[in-house]
Amino acid sequence: MKKIIAAAVAALVIAASGTAAQAQSRVEVGRLSCDVAGGIGFIIGSSKDMTCRFIRKGHRTEVYQGRIDKIGFDIGVTGRTQIEWLVFSGSTNRVGPRSLAGTYAGASAEATLGVGLGANWLVGGSQRGFALQPWSIQGQTGLNYSVALAGLTLY
Repeated sequence: MKKIIAAAVAALVIAASGTAAQAQSRVEVGRLSCDVAGGIGFIIGSSKDMTCRFIRKGHRTEVYQGRIDKIGFDIGVTGRTQIEWLVFSGSTNRVGPRSLAGTYAGASAEATLGVGLGANWLVGGSQRGFALQPWSIQGQTGLNYSVALAGLTLY
């Protein structure tokens, strides 16, 4: 189990370090808070439904439905998961209503033994103009290990 946790931490560091410079050239425009349904990782992937809230200071909160899909090593069972991302844009004036709708792609890593943590790095949305913070905050329960490519669809 220690090797699994060490591998997950290494994957998190690699995923975040490759995107830190990109995130620094963008402007933080809000926070995306998502509730992800529990589910089962089927060794080579998983798919889970989610409900997200995009929270911006001075704006009405927007609610999105979505799905997160993973392809890679993903095995185990998780309960309901909470993920928090900071949302970055290349420009603040490109953030209109429903701007986050679209498809995102990136990487994901997580480890859970009772209570677990994870990181998800994703880029996409309308005109691929948004980046979801490399270090998302993710809390979940279950028994799970995952290092995978991730796709997120918000609608």
